[in-house]
Amino acid sequence: MTEVEQIEERVRNLSPSEFAEFRTWFREQAWEEWDRQIEEDSKSGKLKALAEKPLADHAAGRTPPI
Repeated sequence: MTEVEQIEERVRNLSPSEFAEFRTWFREQAWEEWDRQIEEDSKSGKLKALAEKPLADHAAGRTPPI
């Protein structure tokens, strides 16, 4: 049995309250990982290309007011 399979089995055996606690913890871990990835992508310049066209459109007056 792999480690992941062992974890899956342990999760299946949690009580409802323990599962709710685990689900909250796991969700927070996922968001933290997502935040780290966004930060890394930002620092590496990967997100710059996504911002260039909208910023250029705004500077050229091609965006509607908010």
